[in-house]
Amino acid sequence: MRAISRTRSLAFIAAALVVVSATGAVLMHAAPAQSGSLQRPYTTSFRIADCTFLSRGDDNPYFILDPGHRLILESVEGKEEVELQITVLGDTQDITLPGIGVVRTRVVEEREWIDGELAEVSRNFFALCAETRDVFYFGEDVDFYEGGVIANHHGSWRAGVNGALPGLIMPGTFLLGSRYFQEIAPGAALDRGENLGMDLRVEVPAGAFGDCVSVFETSALESSSTSHKTYAPGVGLIVDASLALASRRR
Repeated sequence: MRAISRTRSLAFIAAALVVVSATGAVLMHAAPAQSGSLQRPYTTSFRIADCTFLSRGDDNPYFILDPGHRLILESVEGKEEVELQITVLGDTQDITLPGIGVVRTRVVEEREWIDGELAEVSRNFFALCAETRDVFYFGEDVDFYEGGVIANHHGSWRAGVNGALPGLIMPGTFLLGSRYFQEIAPGAALDRGENLGMDLRVEVPAGAFGDCVSVFETSALESSSTSHKTYAPGVGLIVDASLALASRRR
């Protein structure tokens, strides 16, 4: 997934959220729970052994895994124009988990450009639990670019390797206040989600959407890394901090 720490600061996010709210997203982006509630643990165990995993489908309306589904989000950050393209590919990736076996996952590619220059490409691996409609995250292969060439693979991880486990990227039942690990790869990726809003109406350049949900993301590896994301049913991600959905194809 798009690195939240490389392009975000708390001050920038606060400014970006004012712009989002002004376009109709009245939130939604209320501050996350404070003081004692921050001490509530994040869920790390998801009973994935009970799941029948599917590598495609739209049973979870907020996280579509149908090949060909594409979202383009855009923003201007300072003087930089940023474009994020998310595409559900026809490719699958088999992930082997100890004690469970092989899970066939769907590959979702993210490409990010900054001022027209390719900055990051990631191939993310997801699968849908048929019983719960939860979408689980099984890892990603990441390429960061500098000057047109690959500079590093920071944040790459894969469930079943070096103790990494699948995380929950989008619950099938959206419960306000739920907190869960999205990535469980010690030393590599430990992003977390907290469900902050639901039944939201949000306007972005691609249109107005109802019944949206909002997730606040943090990282257990980098305390300053945060991002607010908003998802619309039948579409998926429509707001990622300052980025907003500009167009989609399905």
